[in-house]
Amino acid sequence: MSGALDAGIAALLLGVAFRVLLARDPLGAVIGFVALGLVIALAWVRLAAVDVALTEAAIGGGVTGLVMVRAAARLPKREGARQTADRGTNWIAAGLCVLVFIGLSAVVLGLPEPAPTLAPEAAAHLPGTGLGNPVTAVLLVYRALDTLLEVVVLLLALIAIWSLSADASWRGAPPPPGPRQPTEALVFLARVLPPVGVLVAIYLFWAGADVPGGAFQGGAVLAAMGLLVLLAGLCAPPRIGDRGLRLLVLAGPVVFLAVGMLGWAVAGAFLGYPEGAAKPVIIAVEAALTLSIAVMLALLVLGPPAGARQP
Repeated sequence: MSGALDAGIAALLLGVAFRVLLARDPLGAVIGFVALGLVIALAWVRLAAVDVALTEAAIGGGVTGLVMVRAAARLPKREGARQTADRGTNWIAAGLCVLVFIGLSAVVLGLPEPAPTLAPEAAAHLPGTGLGNPVTAVLLVYRALDTLLEVVVLLLALIAIWSLSADASWRGAPPPPGPRQPTEALVFLARVLPPVGVLVAIYLFWAGADVPGGAFQGGAVLAAMGLLVLLAGLCAPPRIGDRGLRLLVLAGPVVFLAVGMLGWAVAGAFLGYPEGAAKPVIIAVEAALTLSIAVMLALLVLGPPAGARQP
């Protein structure tokens, strides 16, 4: 039964991926992309990587899907003849994906037995970090530089989105994301769900030290709650020139970099942690990352300030 379920998930992944590649309508391709993210999250659950599954569902399929939906809605309508001409490009992209799949499969199947992994080393040093979740330990101790760069990529993406606005409105606010007249149901949900969502986000952040969760998952939930309030029109989008907003955006990367620099003086290595103080330092970094990730994801979905230049 387990093998049949895994085979079904693998077949569904390939089917949805090809559906996205062959989609003629941009909006249909985006919807397929969101569905693909959910199926990938399910595959990560089957691989016992719940942390990665949560991140994929919240950011890979959720927030990224919202950004792509807004982008697809702004694309001009394409004629049917041009759609047919694009089919060859889709097949080329599909072929390249198959080649990448074959290459990755060859690498995975060619790994020695047992496959190389950081798990034994992380498990041996886990007590010294004070963390009960080996995924968090690997991401913030053994692969901390990767995690730092992921946050910097979010920051660069946000700056790129902001750069689409005209110079005169660069410090302004993005346009309201919701309808001009929100429905009563939307307003009701925006009043009821955010307190619960904030509690869930705090739990995901705090529990990430010992069980699946962490900054990215908690930040994505916080961003979703903020966007829900904006969609309902309960408050206006913030101005990107606001000093407090920019401090929240920079809090995570700056704290992470500061800890990394202090590691040279205290532990003798960049992003090293002092003995006996690893857990509180990591929690402080995670807290700052949660706030920054939440703000950056929400601003990425909102898009550039009003008055953006037309491509």
